[in-house]
Amino acid sequence: MNDPRSLILMTAVTESNAPTTVLLNQRALDLLAAGKPAEAANVFRAALAAGPEKTEAHIEAHHGLVRALRDAGQLEQSIAAALALTAITPADPLAHTALSISLQRAGHVPQAEAAAARARILEWKQQLLTPPVEEPGP
Repeated sequence: MNDPRSLILMTAVTESNAPTTVLLNQRALDLLAAGKPAEAANVFRAALAAGPEKTEAHIEAHHGLVRALRDAGQLEQSIAAALALTAITPADPLAHTALSISLQRAGHVPQAEAAAARARILEWKQQLLTPPVEEPGP
């Protein structure tokens, strides 16, 4: 507990007046970029605990946790985190893509293909709901 980063993390999690989830997400992304995925996963977990659920920052923390766990080689935990993400954002193609990647890396190929197919279907649905862009005439 003598590590100053631990103190900063604890302070960030307990101060309700700061946008802690966003700050923690940024710190975790910095750790990922520095090649420290296990540390990043811990900070993403803190971000999830710090903020209100189903906000943009909370969902970003879920995405980050999936990636950090996968990069740390904790594939089954990454799959569990991705399943949690798809439960809170069932219409998000990126959540299903993240699940597919984690499943594939863990060797669960049929399940990975099913998750990838679900992601493609969700993308198609989004495209169908988007009005076509008018091309300027000559």
